[in-house]
Amino acid sequence: MSAIASTIFYLLFTSFICGRAQTEIKPGSSLSPTTSPTSWPSPSGQFAFGFYRQGTGFAVGIWLLGKKNNTVVWTANRDDDLFSPNAKLQLTTDGRLLVQTEEGEEIAIATTTTSSTSASMLDTGNFVLYSRNSRVIWQSFNYSTDTILVGQQLSSGQQLVSASSMTNHSSGRFRLIMQNDGNLVLYPVNSASLSSDAYWSSNYLGYNYDYLLLNKTGNLFLVDSTGKKADNILYTAKSPFKNNTIYRATLDSDGIFRLYAHSEGGSNSILWSALNDTCKVKDICGFNSYCTSIDHKLPTCHCLPGCDFIDQNDSTLGCRRNFSESECRNGKENAVSYHMFAMESISWGGGNIPFVQKQMPKEECSSTCLEDCNCAAAIYQSGICSKHEFPLKYVSWDMLDNSTAAFLKVGNLSLNYSNGAFETEHPPSNLTTSNESIVKIVYVILGFSLFLCSVIAVVSHLIYKMRVLRYKRLLDIGDLGLNYEDVALRTFSYKELSRATNQFREELGKGSFGAVYKGTLYRGRRVVAVKRLEKLVEEGEREFQAEMRAIGRTHHKNLVHLLGYCSEGSNRLLVYEYMSNGSLSKLLFGDVRHPYWEERVRIALDIARGILYLHEECETPIIHCDIKPQNILMDEFWTAKISDFGLAKLLMPDQTRTFTGIRGTRGYLAPEWQKNTPISVKTDVYSYGIVLLEILCCRRNLELDVLEPDQVLLSCWVYNCFVAGELHKLVLGEDVDKKVLENMVKVALWCIQDEPALRPTMKSVVFMLEGVTEVAIPPFPTDDY
Repeated sequence: MSAIASTIFYLLFTSFICGRAQTEIKPGSSLSPTTSPTSWPSPSGQFAFGFYRQGTGFAVGIWLLGKKNNTVVWTANRDDDLFSPNAKLQLTTDGRLLVQTEEGEEIAIATTTTSSTSASMLDTGNFVLYSRNSRVIWQSFNYSTDTILVGQQLSSGQQLVSASSMTNHSSGRFRLIMQNDGNLVLYPVNSASLSSDAYWSSNYLGYNYDYLLLNKTGNLFLVDSTGKKADNILYTAKSPFKNNTIYRATLDSDGIFRLYAHSEGGSNSILWSALNDTCKVKDICGFNSYCTSIDHKLPTCHCLPGCDFIDQNDSTLGCRRNFSESECRNGKENAVSYHMFAMESISWGGGNIPFVQKQMPKEECSSTCLEDCNCAAAIYQSGICSKHEFPLKYVSWDMLDNSTAAFLKVGNLSLNYSNGAFETEHPPSNLTTSNESIVKIVYVILGFSLFLCSVIAVVSHLIYKMRVLRYKRLLDIGDLGLNYEDVALRTFSYKELSRATNQFREELGKGSFGAVYKGTLYRGRRVVAVKRLEKLVEEGEREFQAEMRAIGRTHHKNLVHLLGYCSEGSNRLLVYEYMSNGSLSKLLFGDVRHPYWEERVRIALDIARGILYLHEECETPIIHCDIKPQNILMDEFWTAKISDFGLAKLLMPDQTRTFTGIRGTRGYLAPEWQKNTPISVKTDVYSYGIVLLEILCCRRNLELDVLEPDQVLLSCWVYNCFVAGELHKLVLGEDVDKKVLENMVKVALWCIQDEPALRPTMKSVVFMLEGVTEVAIPPFPTDDY
């Protein structure tokens, strides 16, 4: 029997035995974070699946039980919010594995195309869902986080991502990738995965190995498609362990990939490490800092001269300059403001591309960097001077390496710079500013002091006058009643958002009040969408206030989440979560494949639940006023979320209707907009009805390029098909549930009734779509038929 056949037989046999031994977890079973049962154990009791405590909340995952501490080996939705003690994990009666939050929100733990009929926690550490014929339809082994267990594969293109820390299992800063070229490589998460970013690899480039495997004897190796193992096994067990020893290979939070063995007594030992020195891990200390260690243990991060830690409580987040940059004139620095700090044994490798690389004497390398406005540091090696900008990454210190010299530009007026550890270990070397230069500087200062003071006074006055004019313009508009203290959002500076969007370079879309740009925050860890309002008149200010008031205190899984805002001078910007899969309009009417029937049904329910939240569950009811496919965005999991609250109309607690000017988009406007009558939440119901028809048929409400004249107006064609009992014409060639299709068509036709009183509420719409409420036969939607 070949090696791959043996491996497959072992996996199937293990899953079969463990699956039969496990007490079946049946639909309707549930777990609680605080009251028993809190988990479902494996047959041997070595593994468990359920809630575990993380910080102040609870996460759902799998852990290996120990006498003192449990070891988490898998976490579901690891980057989502933690759950409260009142959450409930359940295998529902319709076969879904989900968590129901205290607020009633349902969060999927496993997504399957087929309903499960049972589940099991296996002794391999794998949690599985079964279909009616006992076929595995979902398993945690297919969704690795930071660990692989015995029998689990890390296939080509897959990766492990480290945890943030030993106690926080959200995604961390390092990743292990099984590359398509057969090489297993470690990179920092925020890197381009180039060879210059790698800090460890298996060196099997070009061997076309397909996956990494950990077998039951503790051997860790790469395997190709034929089952052939790599000549150099990453780890081979030197002495046999007992049969009940459990092995795991984990990418730890410090960026090192390690193999562990857990004995029956609960103790664990490290069998193998990809690296023995944590300081060899690139980006372990962040930008503008470097790592030192004693005997390859207890790594310590240090800031480069002229920098301080971004967070004194977490030195791994890197450092930033502790001095202000002076004015640059004619491409040269003001030498009075800086000096060059010379260091040995310090270098920075790939990932820092020099903007100048030239052969010159060592002394000239330092002085030319001091005078260059763009130069923050220089490296001198083998007669070559390389000048770099900040920030510097992958900085390393090697006391045995004296082949390079580093020069760093430091401000003479540092802002409380103190780095005791650095001063002790590396005393300052000679400064390039000599005594003679200092004397000349004093004369220059005395000669031009009066002139400089005059220039500063004039410039300051002009800046003040400009700022007064800009703010006066905004004050004339007024704040329209918005109390910023009531909006729990983060405030951003304009400079911060400009840097996050790379000076507003990548445009995602454009609306009537401005454009939306793609950006990144938190050192590239969070992708966001930044809406920049461009009409700085009353109309644009009202748009900004409407967005803030409508979304600031709303939070629902089917609403785009507003993360923060910028209100600086005349700049008005809003920061939203990034929706990676674009708009529903692109999905329904684009050239790519249309969503499957089940996806369309789910999307229709997502939108209905979002509108229901706006109408009935917010502290202040909100009329969106512009429900259309372009304003429905899809996240990375294809969840539909409502966006663009710029036209939203807020109602007072005792209001049900309000007067306002015509808003929204033609084709989705309710008839009452044209009649100058008060609008209500029923205007959104009408728009939703049109959108629902477009979702069902994957076409726009108005299309001129159709086969038959009666098909031009979608709502008219749908009603005619409904009366004639020919709804199949709407979804030709698709395998759909006819009963569900008829039910949804009737709901849509009720929603687009001409009289608002005849339209259902969004709560009724949700109930009808979910099948809770029967749907009556609708009358003609309008008088135009």
